[in-house]
Amino acid sequence: MQTCLYIIALISLQAVPCFAQKPANASVPGPAKAAFEKAYPGATKIKWSREKQDFEVNFLFASKEMAAVYAGTGVLKETEETIATRDLPPAVQSFVKQHYPKAVIKEAAKIIKADGTINFEAEANHTDLIFDANGKFIREEKDAD
Repeated sequence: MQTCLYIIALISLQAVPCFAQKPANASVPGPAKAAFEKAYPGATKIKWSREKQDFEVNFLFASKEMAAVYAGTGVLKETEETIATRDLPPAVQSFVKQHYPKAVIKEAAKIIKADGTINFEAEANHTDLIFDANGKFIREEKDAD
């Protein structure tokens, strides 16, 4: 009986560190956090998540809903700013009306890649439609939410 209690105690002590640790993808590397804080001082409603090998942060800055994607090293990959659907290029509006006639654009965003390339995103039918700066269709991505 005493041996059995010893084994149970030993197993319990080894299990405690497993429960105390956060999943690896829940922690944001210091360089990514520091780069974000430097670029967006005063940002509020900050929420970090993992995006493949990178880290995405959603936040409010200067009364704008935004997101940014950083590598763990702190290198900015892209930023995204929510915009009014009326601010999408006319070609985007036409594409959606033609290819998704019953859809309503629920959300729109302007995406700026690290190299300065601009894309637009229009969400329709739980699908993100990605366009270039002129409104030319690039691809669609199923919405993760």
